[in-house]
Amino acid sequence: MSSPASTELEVITLDWLGKMIGLPPQFLSCSPGYGGGVLQGSASEATLLCLLVARERYVQRLHEKNPSLTEQELRATKAKLVAYASDQSNSSVEKAGILGSVPMRLIPADEKFQMSGSNLRAAIEADLKEGLVPCIVISTLGTTPTCANDPLREIAAVCSEFGIWHHVDAAYSGAALICPEYRYICEGIELADSFNFNPHKWMLVNFDCSALWVKDSRELVAAMSVDRAYLVHTQQDAGMPDYRNWQIPLGRRFRALKLWFVLRIYGVKKLQEYIRAQCKLATDFEMLLRGDDRFEIFTPAHMGLVTFRLKGPNENTNKLMANLQKSKKIYVVGAEVGGKAMIRFAICSRFTTFSDVEFAWNEMVNQTDKVFLTLPENATNGHF
Repeated sequence: MSSPASTELEVITLDWLGKMIGLPPQFLSCSPGYGGGVLQGSASEATLLCLLVARERYVQRLHEKNPSLTEQELRATKAKLVAYASDQSNSSVEKAGILGSVPMRLIPADEKFQMSGSNLRAAIEADLKEGLVPCIVISTLGTTPTCANDPLREIAAVCSEFGIWHHVDAAYSGAALICPEYRYICEGIELADSFNFNPHKWMLVNFDCSALWVKDSRELVAAMSVDRAYLVHTQQDAGMPDYRNWQIPLGRRFRALKLWFVLRIYGVKKLQEYIRAQCKLATDFEMLLRGDDRFEIFTPAHMGLVTFRLKGPNENTNKLMANLQKSKKIYVVGAEVGGKAMIRFAICSRFTTFSDVEFAWNEMVNQTDKVFLTLPENATNGHF
């Protein structure tokens, strides 16, 4: 009621964006049903929101089946709820569990750094035997350490079997879905309950702008609505969303405007060209790595990310990372997966060109030379 233009533009731009990335119609406001999109501040907020909605949905359904349950008994049930995500998921996923008072069970990733359906099922069945209640599963497309993608269809089958909310966190990788050749990563998305990615991360939109779509917005409204006399207005049943009930805060910013500008200025074709160029630069850097036998590729270029390490013990890679941070000529982030230290090289800026990649590579070689000059001879032999 206080800003109908903001609401209308948000509905329209999120339908545009949903179509651009190939989301199924059931997630869009322009399709029959209760689907639709809403802009949040970050993927952290979107994950927490969906966890809270999944929690309240379970309690509400339980109360409908057992109307005689007291408030105390319902609170006791909440204490048994459990959430699930890959141990490769972003830290914000685990934090959502803390804030929502729902323990987050981190499922060990497989050899592809994915959360497999079989590992998820085993964890759920073990919790059920302990009297716990599975509440939500959070899949990741584009994990932070290696840009791995959880198998959505496989996970959705498990969620469907046990009646669990399935949320997909594609904070980084979601932008790549603008390019049809990358849509294979979201096979099975039509079976999820909610999907989120950050246009402010890889789609040229200024922070903060995180797009969340749900199949059934009534679930959000049921969990997030708190009506007071001063919030009642004449347009509540006019068919447009009242976005205060689709988020945690009451007030909200006009985030749709900056998204609208990017979509109108660049258009689908230019955004596709931008994403593809960034992916090509990551592949170029991988080729440079392969030309120096002191390096080993930890994960090949996927989208805009390459991960690699120095051959030998973790000490070698950690020293290289320390050298790069000390020189302050390029910025890279380290990680450790499966006990192996590695370095993440991510193409992030729209201004990055191959000359920048070459500059980074030359600095990498220079600092690697210094690492091996200071290492004892046996520290360079063999792999970790």
